[in-house]
Amino acid sequence: MNIKRIGTVAAIAIVGAVALSSCASNEAGAGSSSAASNSDTSKLSGTLTGSGSSAQQTAQATWTAGFQNVASGVTVNYSPDGSGAGRKNFMSGAADFAGSDAALSDEELSGTFANCAADSKAIDIPVYISPIAIAYKVDGVKDLTLDAKTIAGIFSGKITKWNASEIKDLNKDASLPDANITVVHRSDDSGTTQNFSEYVDANAGDTWGKDPSQTFPFQIGDSAKGTSGVASAMASASNAITYIDDSGAGSLDKAKLMVGDKATELSADGAAQVVADSKVVSGRADNDLAIDVNRTDTADGAWPLVLVSYAIACQEYKDSAKGELVKGYLDYVVSKDAQDAAAKEAKSAALSSDLMDKAAKAVASIK
Repeated sequence: MNIKRIGTVAAIAIVGAVALSSCASNEAGAGSSSAASNSDTSKLSGTLTGSGSSAQQTAQATWTAGFQNVASGVTVNYSPDGSGAGRKNFMSGAADFAGSDAALSDEELSGTFANCAADSKAIDIPVYISPIAIAYKVDGVKDLTLDAKTIAGIFSGKITKWNASEIKDLNKDASLPDANITVVHRSDDSGTTQNFSEYVDANAGDTWGKDPSQTFPFQIGDSAKGTSGVASAMASASNAITYIDDSGAGSLDKAKLMVGDKATELSADGAAQVVADSKVVSGRADNDLAIDVNRTDTADGAWPLVLVSYAIACQEYKDSAKGELVKGYLDYVVSKDAQDAAAKEAKSAALSSDLMDKAAKAVASIK
């Protein structure tokens, strides 16, 4: 992972991506889930390679360790390379499945998938729901409220000082310093960036002025690869702000969001509520569960800055044995035990019973 200061040639090397293996039975979550699979996974054997979402990193560590307890013959290696890299690796055949904080685009669906059977495409199965935090580290400030327009102004470089009027108006009792704002954002193609940009695009009007994208659109501040890279950049920064999956926010302070006319605290329940208020994208394959997130949800407690992350798999694999391994693992991932374990370890929201049922049916259709 690389962190770089925009406009400078200096770069700070930090810890590289970590491959997660289900063999590590002492990882977080090991033993915390019991068998809940609809299939007999105990007879499966082989190795699965997954790549993608760094937001899913903690959840994947929990799932792979728990899966080891019900399928000791299967090793699952997951590398948190970022959502964009994960989808590319899956499409090229370098990964058996992908984790992605953005569903496959129409353009990607029109392409080819190396591991999929002829005339078969990939499907998006929601497995992880999490609030995205607006996390900050500001001298003397422990309680901060921001609205979408102010967030858009900060991350686009239009608001550059912590005591700017736009921030002061929302935080009249805060002691805001006369300090420059250091923006930290993702350097890689990121589903977290996609979800963040969808939120500001839907709620900030012309203040953002960019189409939603997995690539951060402004040349501003510091950039870092992956959730862990952003967290590391924030740890060494001052008067800084970022958007980050809540699982990676650690001890950073988290801003409240103005949702409608209420200052709302980040919560997994609020994120889950928004997903429950959203619909599946129309016009896709029957087993594709890409979700059109309701970014303008103003229900009490809602957190519309939410990340819905998917497991992307072939509807039918060229290698049927590989398909059975993927099906067995994902069947476990969408089970109640696995979802509850991830919610505990990653501070995510477990899939609702309705969405869990739909996800399980989609998994069952994999061949």
